[in-house]
Amino acid sequence: MRKEDAALLSGRGRYADDLPVPAGTLQAHVIRSPRAHADIVAIDARAALERPGVHAVITGEDVKKLSDPFLIALKAPVNQWSLAVGRVRYVGEPVALVVADSRYLAEDAADAVRIDYRDLPAVVDPIEACKDGAPVLHAEARTNQISVREFKYGDTAAAFAKADRVVKLTTTYPRLSYTPMECYVVIAQYDPGQGSYDVTANFQGPFSTHPVMARALRVPGTKFRVRIPPNSGGSFGIKLSVFPYMVLMAIAARVTGRPVKWVEDRVEHLVAASSGPNRITEMEAAVTNDGRILAFRLDQLEDYGAFLRAPMPGPLYRMHGSVTGAYDIPNVDVVNRVVVTNKMPAGLIRGFGGPQLYLAIERLVQRIAIELGLDHLDVLRKNLIPTTKFPYKTAAGSLYDSGDYQRNVELAVGDGRLEELKKRRDAARAAGRHYGIGFAAIVEPGMSNMGYLSTLLTADAREKAGPKNGAVSMVTVAVDPLGAVSATADVTVQGQGHETAISQIIADRLGLKPADIAVNLELDTAKDQWSIAAGTYSCRFTPGTAVAAHTAAGQVRDKLAAIAAKQLNVLPDDIEFANGKIGSRRNPDNAIPFGRVAGTAHWSPVMLPEGMAPGLRETGVWSPQELEPPSSDDRINTSLTYGFVFDMCGVEIDPVTYQVRVDRYVSSHDAGKLINPMLAEGQIRGAFVQGIAAALYEEFVYDETGAFHSGTFADYLVPTAAEIPPVELLHIESPSPFTPLGAKGLAEGNCMSVPACVANAVADALGVKDVTLPVSPRRIHELLAEAEPPPPARQQAPVEPEEKAGGRKLRGHGTFEVAAAPAVVWRSLLDPESLKSVIPGCHELERRGENDYRALVSLGVGPVRGKFEATVKLTDLVTEKSGRIGGTLTGPLGGAEGSGRLVLEKTANGTKIDYDYVVTVSGKVVSVGGRLLDGAAGVIIRQFFERLARQLNPESGQGNASGSASGKSLWKRLFGGRS
Repeated sequence: MRKEDAALLSGRGRYADDLPVPAGTLQAHVIRSPRAHADIVAIDARAALERPGVHAVITGEDVKKLSDPFLIALKAPVNQWSLAVGRVRYVGEPVALVVADSRYLAEDAADAVRIDYRDLPAVVDPIEACKDGAPVLHAEARTNQISVREFKYGDTAAAFAKADRVVKLTTTYPRLSYTPMECYVVIAQYDPGQGSYDVTANFQGPFSTHPVMARALRVPGTKFRVRIPPNSGGSFGIKLSVFPYMVLMAIAARVTGRPVKWVEDRVEHLVAASSGPNRITEMEAAVTNDGRILAFRLDQLEDYGAFLRAPMPGPLYRMHGSVTGAYDIPNVDVVNRVVVTNKMPAGLIRGFGGPQLYLAIERLVQRIAIELGLDHLDVLRKNLIPTTKFPYKTAAGSLYDSGDYQRNVELAVGDGRLEELKKRRDAARAAGRHYGIGFAAIVEPGMSNMGYLSTLLTADAREKAGPKNGAVSMVTVAVDPLGAVSATADVTVQGQGHETAISQIIADRLGLKPADIAVNLELDTAKDQWSIAAGTYSCRFTPGTAVAAHTAAGQVRDKLAAIAAKQLNVLPDDIEFANGKIGSRRNPDNAIPFGRVAGTAHWSPVMLPEGMAPGLRETGVWSPQELEPPSSDDRINTSLTYGFVFDMCGVEIDPVTYQVRVDRYVSSHDAGKLINPMLAEGQIRGAFVQGIAAALYEEFVYDETGAFHSGTFADYLVPTAAEIPPVELLHIESPSPFTPLGAKGLAEGNCMSVPACVANAVADALGVKDVTLPVSPRRIHELLAEAEPPPPARQQAPVEPEEKAGGRKLRGHGTFEVAAAPAVVWRSLLDPESLKSVIPGCHELERRGENDYRALVSLGVGPVRGKFEATVKLTDLVTEKSGRIGGTLTGPLGGAEGSGRLVLEKTANGTKIDYDYVVTVSGKVVSVGGRLLDGAAGVIIRQFFERLARQLNPESGQGNASGSASGKSLWKRLFGGRS
């Protein structure tokens, strides 16, 4: 069991929201944009400020006065503050902040803040965003394609000229996120006497964003203190993007003169926290007829959403040195393009850059085999980097440290594993079922070179800015007067087991047990060691912080060895540490307890060797020389270590449900020396789960207006344990020559390999060229089934409401039968009191004109509930036969506009009412997602007719209904049977 587990499994973890806050702490609520693209015409907060307990409503103009826009890596006018200034550019963008005595008061007061918007056209497709005439998000940039860089390595033109064939493929990697259990939490204080900020947040790093935050707040780094809680409920890269809220809450603390706390909810997190960027890769390979790859060409278009948050565009450049993957390819041309669209800003998520790159490479390798009529695995093996070439310099500059790729592949396919998969495939196909086998080979980087992002600048620009490179790791080990050992480190806790690993490394060096080592990872920038590379990301722990722990413990060991040698009258080289004692290697009886030797450095400094300083506290600093700045020809060693992963899987596709089932999965890893196999297994399995999620389930969906359709877990499908197939994990060890421990990073590999491997298996199963992720039943259906026929024509289509930027259009139709004559039904619809009683949630109904009303209603969809002002108007009336009901809803949670047509027909039992409707919904309510919205619209329409039926004939029940979105079962499924 890990050292961390006792507290975590017994509910004694200390997360950000568990920490005590200063007396007088206020609570904050963020008001977010319901529009994808709009100018902010006015913000009226007067009514909110008049409410008891409300201390401030902060707007973008307030933020602009007290802070600067965040620095970005590009020299481009893409300015972002912690609140929208003048314009909103994505649904969910923070527009205002309400600060009150409690969260409840803050959220209630937000309902009273009136914000007027002027809609602008939105663009969400990255290809469309690059075209002339597309809506431009940042006018000063004059384009949405804010960076284009071309790179040429080797002689790619010559390689393509002599190739037997050119194979091309375009891949699209979706926008998705990995959702931690804990959302963002920030607690901020301001000291007016010092002009300094003190912020506690579940921020994960990298701490290269610390100067970004300090500069935004117009203070030196020493006046921006950041504290990290002892525990975090996961991160997976997402919690880098909490940093704009850290600045926002710091500003709120300054404005109110009180500490301010903000806790993000799940709706906010899904709609606005962060996601990985979606990427379109056009790739081609120059190949020989026997399957040898001579060169690659890549055009990578990466969509970063509305803004470029630091350190973006990291995913596009982190893998730049490894752009040829695991293959021995000396020639490659690359075009990297960065585009902004009306989506939430993208950031780092687990494996960042790797899944996008390897989907393109590995899909293309399979395509090469198919077009040449060769075996996929044979082509893959033929092009792998030979063991004799390590350390291997890639065409783009990465220095791969070690590996035996062929042995790794053989381990995975051997022992009959591949043969068994082939038997299963053959048997399934013989029975008429769809079964395919996929492979993927990837290189897994560990510990990023902090200079990789400067590759997006030209060599001349880099020279003017100064070189950027390296990665610093720090750990401090201390021994107290009684011999108790403690350590702090420059990592942030996210659940990886750092405490366990650090304890093990230090204990091994000092001859103690891991239980003897106390590790505190509550990082505090005012007191602890840190650098811009600090944090937990990019698999930096094993090649970086673990080495620093090894180094710091070694420095303590050397000092203790010198003290013990003097007391034992032996040479320092004869000293060994074992079983809690320090003694002579040659004479084991000549030993003294560890604590007694350590106490000498505190209690008896005069007995220390000459020149030795008292005390026992050493900081280990590790900065590998291999991480050099980019060269003048743009080559860059993007990481320190490079592991290898080879995956093989078999999948079967259900011919009825179109569900993809992973029948067997084998993953073989080489991560160098494994420090702790238990931790390694846990990290690899976690990455595998998220790889399956990306391959089959998770996707952030926006429509063409910029409306977000994945705002709940009903629409954003995070797989549960029941959906995750078993995985067989295998290992070989090729120790890295570049790290003292020989270990490499290993926590991201399957995030990179699984989507490509599953996609290849699906392509093999269906015999198709293009596979779009996630491979959902809907997408399989599109590949296998004929197009559905159009719906039958209706008597008269409803009037289409105007499309709103950031809105979602809902359509429905149905039939309802009422036990009353058409004349009675007609009179009821035209009577204001009757109409008030049948409109769901209606509190007030005021007549504005003939058949024209203003109403106040309360409605809710899933977690989003609120009060709305409504208009209701009846038009196109044909007495006792037909008419149209139109109207609008407006409120702080969003709005809606639409109309519906009613047709009355006399029946033997009363009146049959046919109806259809079209409604455009916008605002926060859109974030609950398509399933809930579509279902809720049907439920509300049904309620309208049920109330009408009860009013006309209370004893008749609720009438009979049918339609595209109605029924009691739907109500129970959506809302647990409540009515």
